[in-house]
Amino acid sequence: MMKLRSLEDGLSIGVLALMTAVPIMEVVGRETFGRGVTGSIPLVQHLTFLITFLGAALATRSRQLISMATPALLPGGIQEAVRVFTSAIGAGICIWLAYASLEVVRIHRDAALQIAWGIPVWVVVAFMPVALAVIAMRLVWTASLRLPGRLVTLAVLVLLLQAGLVWGTEITSLQIPLLILLAGATALGLPIFAALGGAALVLFWSSGMPASVVALDIYDVSASELLPALPLFSLTGYLMAEGQAGKRLMRMFNAIVGWAPGGMAIVITLVLAFFTTLGSGVTILSMGGLILPLMVKAGYSEKSSIGLVTVGGSTGLLFPPSLPVILYGIQAGTRVDLLFLGGLIPGILLVGVVAAWGAVRGHQAGAPRQPFVLREAVAATWSAKWDLLTPIIVLIGFFGGRVLIVEAAAISVVYVLFVEFAVFRELKLSTDISRIVVECSTMVGGFLIILGVALGFLDYLNSAEIPPMIVDWVRTHVSSPLVFLLVLNVLLVIVGAISDIYSAILVIVPLIVPIAKHYDIDPVHLGVIFLTNMELGYLMPPMGENLFLSSIRFKKKLSWIYVSTMPYLILIIAVVLLVTYVPELTLAPVRWFR
Repeated sequence: MMKLRSLEDGLSIGVLALMTAVPIMEVVGRETFGRGVTGSIPLVQHLTFLITFLGAALATRSRQLISMATPALLPGGIQEAVRVFTSAIGAGICIWLAYASLEVVRIHRDAALQIAWGIPVWVVVAFMPVALAVIAMRLVWTASLRLPGRLVTLAVLVLLLQAGLVWGTEITSLQIPLLILLAGATALGLPIFAALGGAALVLFWSSGMPASVVALDIYDVSASELLPALPLFSLTGYLMAEGQAGKRLMRMFNAIVGWAPGGMAIVITLVLAFFTTLGSGVTILSMGGLILPLMVKAGYSEKSSIGLVTVGGSTGLLFPPSLPVILYGIQAGTRVDLLFLGGLIPGILLVGVVAAWGAVRGHQAGAPRQPFVLREAVAATWSAKWDLLTPIIVLIGFFGGRVLIVEAAAISVVYVLFVEFAVFRELKLSTDISRIVVECSTMVGGFLIILGVALGFLDYLNSAEIPPMIVDWVRTHVSSPLVFLLVLNVLLVIVGAISDIYSAILVIVPLIVPIAKHYDIDPVHLGVIFLTNMELGYLMPPMGENLFLSSIRFKKKLSWIYVSTMPYLILIIAVVLLVTYVPELTLAPVRWFR
């Protein structure tokens, strides 16, 4: 077991290192010699495929696969029984996917295709069934802390697999009951990726199509030129958070706005927004341990402090170089630069209301203020200059047309490595880098595996012509654009509460874009509506992702987290409605550049 653990850790470090090195070599070669690295793009894409399954295996090992948080609301005695049930279902789905992916390996081996440098495609694809088998075994092992519980899980798994073989010929008649079973298991904690993968399997089987179609769709993760930027930006955020970047930024913001009543809350909100542009999960998991003691020491209550960190972990989503904005723009066919412009005022409003409420609570608690000292403000800003340059470098490179977004993300990793390990020397290569990379891989894999199976689910929707049917139904039954926007808000909040933002973009955006076009809703306005609702969904009980992450990070019950975030949630709902029904907040800055 320890050898497997060491092998996984080493592979994840090696893959992320290559994902960083290859784009850097491409940029250096292109700019210096006029020729980049042969096959650099497909190489990085397939490395992303590897980190997807490596990270998912790591997430399973540490029980960090993304799932709904509702089981935590159940009594302790029932929780283990529920976990045994959902783990068995998840393991069964993984085994079916692993079996289906063997056909994908055979297809690519027969085709004799190569990625680059003579590397056969099938060698990389073969990692999928191996990783899925490992995930299945770990789901059984982690279902219980006791051997009897694990044996029961294994027994349930065997019964489910046998039932699947028996029911195989009658899958069409069992489609609805199986989907209901999956929905119930998902509500009880079945990992989201297993729920989507299971649904895709059932739907394709009932349509007479082989399970290998789902595995082929999962492999399509390697076809995205954008997706490799996600693990690289996440690694950038982890490196900054694990260094002293947070402290330097807090010192700077404190020197600038710490004089205001409740100034500490304003400072914390600004720091969290800065880090959220590099990933919401990074913000809560990495910054929470730094921020909570500081706020409590300053006089804020623990509940108010944790509420602010939980909410602040998504407030910077609209600001560059936020990857969800870029991914939305590509998926919806909307200019990314206009989306960032359109999100400027709504983003400031979201940060503003969160900071304002935190400041009010701090002022009521008698949190101390500090006088404004120009010399300290200048010195603190100068000290944080290296950190402030990180997003600027990305923006100049990407929007200046010099590098691709993946290359800009790799540059940001190298830049932050230089800052943390060479300039400030706050991290040690011998001890810190491996831990940080493994933590990053674990979080990233939990997201990317969902994206992979979401592609399979989306493929079924398209093949069954579900999107046109939805468009026609909405056009027939909803006549007012205002009513459509209200329905859209409700739908997106629900989606944001039960799914991560990346899979939501892949699955939902193709459905809503043609409908919004029918109602003459500006595409930039639609994008900002979508993204602000996703921010709200992160915080919506009972299943919002930030609530779950905060519960893990601070070791608090979910019900306690719900109460701590409720005032902020009400304020954010008000901002989302304002952004939805006052398009000028989004479109006024955009008109200057169209």
